Amino acid sequence: MEVLPRTRVDVFENIFLVFLGLGTLVGIVVVAYTLYNAYKYRDTEERDDGEDLPSVGELPTGGKGGKKLFLSFGLSAIIVISLVIWTYSMLLYVEDPGLDNPSEEALEVDVEGFAFDWNYYYDNGLETSSVGSGDGMVIPADTPIMIDVTSTDVWHTFGISELRVKADAIPGESDETWFVAEEPGTYTAECFELCGPGHSDMESPVEVMSQDEYDQWVDDQLTMTITLEDEGEERITDGFELALEHQDNDEFDEDYSFTYSDDEFENGSITIDEIEQGGPYDVAITFEDDEYEDIEDTISFTEPVDETYTVEGPEDDDEDEEADDENNDTDDDEETNDDTTDEDGGDDE
Repeated sequence: MEVLPRTRVDVFENIFLVFLGLGTLVGIVVVAYTLYNAYKYRDTEERDDGEDLPSVGELPTGGKGGKKLFLSFGLSAIIVISLVIWTYSMLLYVEDPGLDNPSEEALEVDVEGFAFDWNYYYDNGLETSSVGSGDGMVIPADTPIMIDVTSTDVWHTFGISELRVKADAIPGESDETWFVAEEPGTYTAECFELCGPGHSDMESPVEVMSQDEYDQWVDDQLTMTITLEDEGEERITDGFELALEHQDNDEFDEDYSFTYSDDEFENGSITIDEIEQGGPYDVAITFEDDEYEDIEDTISFTEPVDETYTVEGPEDDDEDEEADDENNDTDDDEETNDDTTDEDGGDDE
């Protein structure tokens, strides 16, 4: 199994360690060879005045110096070219680690900084925040996390020291980076750019869970409870149908439209946990007859939803009709009185 670097920092650290290791190895070889030649060709009392000895101002002849020189230059060129190619490929990996490949199962999170907290927007439509007692960022362990960081007001810098990740949050721009959290636990995201009087308090919890715990957390967030009752707070149990449709259905491969009959409600209430995509949903509740008025609404499904709809009944229409009849009777009485007054006035004349 391929071991992924944890962050960009790990990539640069790998490059540094490779160059450090090779540099150390080459240094040891060069120093050792220099010491060897210094010892081998040291000046002694026994000297050989043979013809093959080099003389000052003359090039040496014979021997295998040319082959050694060619071999050393050839090996050096191969090592240097290999290092250049490998380093360039690693730098390309930093910019595009290939985590957009579905096989890598990367999680994308948009991070938005503002004075003086952080908002998080997940690709499945969920939203979390560090405001108050919010969850902050919640991510699975041992999974590549792609973050796109921006700001709504001034410059901030999003960073998690323990996970060795940092990115600038600049208004109107985005800074992308990625990281992998190896172990579950609670970490702290901070702002590393002086941004105002609340800078020191601009922190956010980062909860790293196991994959199973994270999946359960997502399921808990994508839970919608809808309850129907009349104006007397009595539950409505039959004679209706509920329809949900995502407003951005055209953007997904799957059709996020759902229909539920009154049989699927329990005492006028239903809890829906089969939806896997959050975001804005159009809600339509239609009744089989004219006993109640139909309902149309929009729900922002970015966290657990618990919505109770109070349905207007027919008694409202009856009351309106009675009120209209009373008003009509009053108008008729006034007209009759006016006519009587006019007749009396005519007789007097």
